[in-house]
Amino acid sequence: MRVGMGYDVHKLTTDRELILGGVTIPYEKGLLGHSDADVLVHAVMDALLGAAALGDIGKHFPDTDPKYKGISSITLLKHVAQLLEENHYMIENIDATIIAQRPKLLPYMSQMVRNIADALGIEVNQVNVKATTEEGLGFTGAGEGISSQAVCLLIPMFDLAEDDRIPGRSCQGCGGCCK
Repeated sequence: MRVGMGYDVHKLTTDRELILGGVTIPYEKGLLGHSDADVLVHAVMDALLGAAALGDIGKHFPDTDPKYKGISSITLLKHVAQLLEENHYMIENIDATIIAQRPKLLPYMSQMVRNIADALGIEVNQVNVKATTEEGLGFTGAGEGISSQAVCLLIPMFDLAEDDRIPGRSCQGCGGCCK
């Protein structure tokens, strides 16, 4: 088993859409960044890449590269899924937290979970997203930005013995691990 941890933060600003977990959320501010600045998906990507020892999102999607300007983080997450497949990792689970004073995110959580699961080719019960405030403390509490943390568990497919394979769980085609 391999555990990864990811963290991301972006400043809130006017004239940007607020996108979290691939969901556009109605709000007077959005997150400033080179891509769509989806802190939730960025934290998830960093957790997955870290668990697989594949670097971080800055290595794979540098903010100096114009091809990533304004790109959907869900598109980048799909690329991370391909990297995991190429390196023979199966995602066991992801747990993520969004830290934001406002807006209230509960109405959007289930869609965030679906978007992340769909992008990674896993089941929704393998993804958990929650949100919290910092009770008015710090930059997130003051409404200056939003941050997110994520942890994940990966299983290297070569570590699974034949009798340990998980029936019905797909490893995205690495060749014989989950038949």
